[in-house]
Amino acid sequence: MFILGFPLLLVSFAIYNIIAFLMPGVSWTGTLTSVHMMSGGDWTMSAGDMLVALSIVLLFGEMMKSTRIGIRSVVDHGLSLVVFLAIMAEFLLVKQAATSTFFLLLVISLIDVMGGFAITLRSAQRDLTVEGTLPHIS
Repeated sequence: MFILGFPLLLVSFAIYNIIAFLMPGVSWTGTLTSVHMMSGGDWTMSAGDMLVALSIVLLFGEMMKSTRIGIRSVVDHGLSLVVFLAIMAEFLLVKQAATSTFFLLLVISLIDVMGGFAITLRSAQRDLTVEGTLPHIS
């Protein structure tokens, strides 16, 4: 499956950069849409809220990918780490990235890297334990 070697959070990173650099006047906190709720209140959504929600959905996909064991998993974790480092560098060095939306993308990417490694190590530990408990038959 081709998606195994592709860091999904790169999609959110790319969307943010496309909007931030090609449409410099766009506000991440301005109301994009509003939904009137049955309670009588209005739920407003901004572009930043929608991008963070998309990133959380993509984070779920990354966590599912990290349950696999093998060389592809190691490559996938390495690419996720590269994406995290790129997001962190951009957050620290680029003026357009100094927003709370981008900071939340940075945190989501950090959770992806830490969670991916933790899940993979835990899965590998269980795999080794199961293999080690089987009796040897001659």
